[in-house]
Amino acid sequence: MNVLEVRGLQVSFPGGLSALRGVDVTVGPGEILALVGESGSGKSVLALAALGLLPSSALLSGHVRLGGADMVTATDAQRRAARRRSAGAVFQDPMTSLNPTMRVGRQVAEVTGSPREAVDLLDQVGVPEPGRRARQYPHELSGGLRQRVMIAMALAGDPALVIADEPTTALDVTVQAGILELFRELRDSRGTSFVLVTHDLAVAGEVADRIAVLYAGRMAEVGAAGDVLGRPSHPYTAALLAARITTRSARSRPLPTLAGELPDPHNPEPGCAFAPRCGAAQQECRTVVPALEPSPRHAGQDACIRSGQVELLADASGLSEGPGWQRPSTSSELALQLTGVNRTFGRGRRSQQVLRGVSLDVPKGGAVALVGESGCGKSTTLRIAVGLDSPDSGDVEYGHGGRPQLVFQDAGASLTPWATIGELLAQRLRNERVPQQHWRDRTVETLRLVGLSERIAERKPHQISGGQRQRAAIARAIVVPPVLLACDEPISALDTTLAAVVLNLLGRLRRELGMALLFVTHDLAAARVVADEIAVMVDGRIVERGPADQLLDRPNEAYTRRLVDALPRMSA
Repeated sequence: MNVLEVRGLQVSFPGGLSALRGVDVTVGPGEILALVGESGSGKSVLALAALGLLPSSALLSGHVRLGGADMVTATDAQRRAARRRSAGAVFQDPMTSLNPTMRVGRQVAEVTGSPREAVDLLDQVGVPEPGRRARQYPHELSGGLRQRVMIAMALAGDPALVIADEPTTALDVTVQAGILELFRELRDSRGTSFVLVTHDLAVAGEVADRIAVLYAGRMAEVGAAGDVLGRPSHPYTAALLAARITTRSARSRPLPTLAGELPDPHNPEPGCAFAPRCGAAQQECRTVVPALEPSPRHAGQDACIRSGQVELLADASGLSEGPGWQRPSTSSELALQLTGVNRTFGRGRRSQQVLRGVSLDVPKGGAVALVGESGCGKSTTLRIAVGLDSPDSGDVEYGHGGRPQLVFQDAGASLTPWATIGELLAQRLRNERVPQQHWRDRTVETLRLVGLSERIAERKPHQISGGQRQRAAIARAIVVPPVLLACDEPISALDTTLAAVVLNLLGRLRRELGMALLFVTHDLAAARVVADEIAVMVDGRIVERGPADQLLDRPNEAYTRRLVDALPRMSA
C-alpha cells in the first residue's frame, strides 16, 4: 500500500493564482521520490498539501491520502492526527523551525517523550557526542548539525513518510553528502519513505529511486531516476538536464540557458504550459492540455504529445547558447591584494580567530573563487575585501577604479523594500557623485546591461522575481563600475536555469567592464565556470590555490580532494 497517494490535486489561492492543476503522484513504502522543477512549479505547494499545512485561504480539490486520511477533505484535527501518525517534515532552514531559546535535546524530547530517547535519536541520525550536543542551543550548532536535529524530530514516532523541502540547498557539499547518505540509510534500515523537494538534479540523481518533474503546476514527467535522467522524454526535463552546471561545463562560452520564464500562475496557458519555451511546439501544443501517459522512452510517464518523436528532444528543449567568450584581459596590476590578514571576533575566553594570516590577490580583470565549508572564513574575507570590516592586522590594498562592491546571497534582503529599483541605482550614483543629469541614461544603460527592461526601474523588489532581484542587485553594484565585484554565494538559492543566467551575466560584465571578480561559493562547479583560479580555505587559512581546471582535476590537498569527492553525481 502506498504511503502517499495524490490524485487530481488542484490548488489555487485568492486572486486567481493557480498553483497546482491536476497532479497525480504516489510514494511507495521505503521509496525516495524527488520532486524537481523551477521555483514556482508547485513543488513546495505539493509538499505542504501532502502534510495538510496549506493556509486556510487555499482552495483544494482532488485527493491526498496520508495515513488513512484525505488531507483535502479532513478536518484540522484529522490532519494533525494523520501527521502525528504517519509523517514528518524537514525544511530548508532549520532555524525557522527550532526554538532559539531552548536546548536542542529538550526540543527533541518534546517529540520523543523522554530526554534519553532524544539522545538516542540524535545518535541515530549521526550527531556526534549526542549527549553534549543535546545540551546546546541551536545557534551553537553548525548548519549541518541543525539539519540533523530537524531530521531526528521528523523521525520521532517512526513515521512512514518524511517530506524534506530543499533540505540541503544552503549546506556545504560535504555536509550535503552526509545528509543524503543519511536519507539512504534511513530508507534501508527503517523503511522510511521520503519526498525530497529539490531544484538540483544531481542531488535527485544521487539519492532518489524515482523522480517527478513539475512544470507550472502540472506533472511533466515521472519515472525511475535512471530513466528520467538518462532517457528524458519531456523537452522540459531535457532542458533542465542540459542547463546543469557541472565540473565539465564549457568555460569558453556562456552556459546554455532556457529562454523565457514560467507562465504567470494568474493566467495559465490554455494548452501545454511549456509550449511558449519549447522549440518543437506546434499549434496543437498551444491548445491541447497533454495528459500524463506512458512514456515511449522509458517505463515511466510524460505529458507531451510529441514525446514519441525522440529526435526532436535536442531541439525542443528551448535552450540557447551564445557564441564563444573572448578571452578576458588581465594585467599584472592588482585589483585587490590582501596580505597577512588576521581577524578575531569576541574577547577573552569567548574569542574566536576567524582569519589566520590570509594573503590573497585578484588581478585587474581577473576572477578568483574562494571555496570552503561554512565557518572557514570565506564571508569574513569578502567583507574585509570590500571594506565592510577591518582586519586586526595585515594590509588591504586596491587598484585604480570605483570602490569595490558586494552582491549578497539574498538579493531580496539586501535591496531596500520601500525603494524602487531606479531609486536604489540613483542612490549609488549620488554617493559616487555622478552628475544628476546622467542618472537616467546610466540607469537605463545598466539595466539593459544586466538583461532587465527599463520598466523594472519603476518597481520595488517585492514586485519582481527572484532572478530579477539578483540582477537588480548586480545592476546597483555596477552602475558605477567597481575595481572589484565581490559576490557572496549569489546563486546558492537559485534554480539551475537562473543560476546559469547569473553566471553568464557575471562573465559578460567582467569582460565588458574589465572589472575583477571575487566569488565566494560552496559550489565547486560554479567556481570552475566563473573563475580563472580557485582558492580553498580551511579554518581561516588558504591551503591551496591554482587554475580552476587543474585544481579540480588534480587537487594537492586532502581537504580539496574531499570537497571534489563529495560532489553529487547523477546515476545516469
